[in-house]
Amino acid sequence: MVFRDKVVAAYQKIQDEICSSLELADGKAKFEQEIWEREGGGGGRTGIMQHGNVIEKGGVNFSAVHGKLPDAVKKAFKVENDDFFATGVSIVMHPSNPHVPIIHMNIRYFEMDEQTRWFGGGIDLTPHYLIDTDVRFFHHLLKQTCDLFDPAFYTKFKENADDYFFIKHREETRGVGGIFYDRLKPENTGLTFDQLLDFSIAVGNTFIPAYTELIERNRDKEFTAQQQEWQYLRRSRYAEFNLVYDAGTKFGLETNGRIESILMSLPPMAKWTYNYQALPGSPEAYTLSMLKKGIIWA
Repeated sequence: MVFRDKVVAAYQKIQDEICSSLELADGKAKFEQEIWEREGGGGGRTGIMQHGNVIEKGGVNFSAVHGKLPDAVKKAFKVENDDFFATGVSIVMHPSNPHVPIIHMNIRYFEMDEQTRWFGGGIDLTPHYLIDTDVRFFHHLLKQTCDLFDPAFYTKFKENADDYFFIKHREETRGVGGIFYDRLKPENTGLTFDQLLDFSIAVGNTFIPAYTELIERNRDKEFTAQQQEWQYLRRSRYAEFNLVYDAGTKFGLETNGRIESILMSLPPMAKWTYNYQALPGSPEAYTLSMLKKGIIWA
């Protein structure tokens, strides 16, 4: 089997398993599956869950696209060739209860030729209300996954996440980070491409045990209208990051990707209240105080 076909098959399986597990965890909503084709080559399968017991809006998107790279992307990637192939799974979950965190995961493989190919991805958490034990549990699972492949991976990729998921114009991190990596290949990891695929799959398989546990811990907590307003404010920061800084969003738009799939990460409802100030000593103020780089969680 051609290597890229192995990656595609593995990613499709991860999408199927995550959709099934999230439906079980939610207990009400089902994923609407949509098959789509990209005009320039390839296509994908988008799964959208809405109006569930837990998930207000969530997407689990698989894509495998190919074609010609635009000049802007070629320049950003520092490559000369035009032909590319890219496949990945991208997930964002926006829960209805503000005590359940937003979660994002992306695993991807990019290829131009035998010499120019790599894996990227990551998984990160954005709590509306920061709960220390939840964050430590989440980071501990990620460290366990990374340690199976290289004991240096977690620290390195955690620092990458802190740097990447940073909203510069707000001077705060998008959430509590996780891991983020890009351009992983044998030359910079010491792993073969098959081992890197195994790592990518392992990251994908970390999603369900991490998120279903956080759902169960928090799904039945009561919340007030004021707490939901705070949730809408935190969602607005999430939207700002994705529209201004997110590389995947930019890549999708610049390669004529499918708009509905690219923008599935945006929340169903967000608010931009002018000059909101959290009350000193409040849970909201505590959450804001922890949105910074370099916190050791695991």
